[in-house]
Amino acid sequence: MRYQFIAIEGNIGVGKSTLANLLAKKCSFDLILEQFEDNPFLPKFYEQQERYAFSLELFFMAERYQQLVALNTKDMFSKGIIADYFFLKSKLFAQNNLDEDELLLFNKLSDIAIKNLPKPELLVYLHSSVDRLQENIKKRGRQYEQKIEDVYLRNIENIYFDYFKKQNEIPVLILDVTEVDFVLDEGVFDHIYSLLDNHFEKGIHHFKL
Repeated sequence: MRYQFIAIEGNIGVGKSTLANLLAKKCSFDLILEQFEDNPFLPKFYEQQERYAFSLELFFMAERYQQLVALNTKDMFSKGIIADYFFLKSKLFAQNNLDEDELLLFNKLSDIAIKNLPKPELLVYLHSSVDRLQENIKKRGRQYEQKIEDVYLRNIENIYFDYFKKQNEIPVLILDVTEVDFVLDEGVFDHIYSLLDNHFEKGIHHFKL
């Protein structure tokens, strides 16, 4: 594999962890998964967003930092890394979920943290329609996610796309998976895998699968 540190991103329910697992197994790379089940504020957030948003995002940021900072002591080129998130995700979700004062403080903390972290060499963003996302969310059955509204998912999507347009540090592959299933269809997964072994310039690259 050309890239030794690949981050998989996307909206809620799009299949980030699933693809990260499949790719890590295929490449024999180390796998880093977000430990969302360890966040005690997640169920509370979906019940009372304004009250628990800051605690939720701060907990997530701390966990992501602990996972990624350990990579600085690891020789990534002896064995590659696949992660189902990238650290800047913390800032993007905070932008959507926090009020102005909370966001100011959060960004100061995250800017300090990110200086100590390695950056992915390639970012893969899985895109899917909101209808398909809602189908996936209902199918996996996490109770606290069942109240997620379409407008929330669209806002998250818009924040990601706005960031991608502005950044020019790493290549970003936007893969539209609305009409495919890379778990059940091995050909789709093989196509994704083959894409990742190509050289991409910094910036956005769109692919509809």
